[in-house]
Amino acid sequence: MEKIAEVGPRLGVRATCEALGVAPASYYRLLRPESPARPRCSPRALSLGERQAVLAVLHEPRFVDRAPGEVYATLLDEGHYLCSERTMYRVLGANREVRERRDQLRHPSYAAPELMATAPRELWSWDITKLRGPAKWVYYYLYVILDVFSRYVVGWLVAQRESAALAQRLIAETCERQGIAPGELTLHADRGPSMRSKTVALMLADLGVTKTHSRPYTSTDNPFSEAQFRTMKYRPEFPDRFGCLQHARSFCGPFFGWYNTDTATADWDADPA
Repeated sequence: MEKIAEVGPRLGVRATCEALGVAPASYYRLLRPESPARPRCSPRALSLGERQAVLAVLHEPRFVDRAPGEVYATLLDEGHYLCSERTMYRVLGANREVRERRDQLRHPSYAAPELMATAPRELWSWDITKLRGPAKWVYYYLYVILDVFSRYVVGWLVAQRESAALAQRLIAETCERQGIAPGELTLHADRGPSMRSKTVALMLADLGVTKTHSRPYTSTDNPFSEAQFRTMKYRPEFPDRFGCLQHARSFCGPFFGWYNTDTATADWDADPA
């Protein structure tokens, strides 16, 4: 730009700019003094007093829980015009009130669960997964309880439905078989209906078992059970569909035997019937 300012008056500004590959408009823009930008104001804009009057009407008890469109229509029916509907939104936006103006309940902030096991029988994780049945929309439900420290499957069952009563039975039998003392165990689960059921909660309280839950819609808060399900469903012999309930049980028995002890038989038979 300095070179253009130096030789431009002699050789011509446009020719100099073309020779240097600079747009003439860019050169003239630098010569123009910068002026502070001033916001444009429409002559029809409401004054400060008029905006305060609009806000006062919107704050009236009969309008406080109504949308500006309803307020606008109601005032027109009464033969009173304050401003347009869009201007009402603009006034509310300037006062940070373009939202639900009534007090609303807010979802609580859930803390991420901190799960750590230093020995067996300190922390268990349980979950339920679907197994596809012989026809479309037919599923069997696999309940699995996993020891987080050893990744040992301490209890499982396959049923035709998801039920809090079945979950209660499985957890109670597993705690009894493993000899869990009150205050010894923490049981973690996600927020499924069976996991949050009152039946299971009361049973855990009677057994002295502490329960924890994942945050809503956060599957990574229960990675231990999810990883175990993935291991099972990615086995080469895992069928695309199970022909019947007994077929699902006959597959899960040997699988959990292999998963726990690398043997061909499971350590126990959890038949819900």
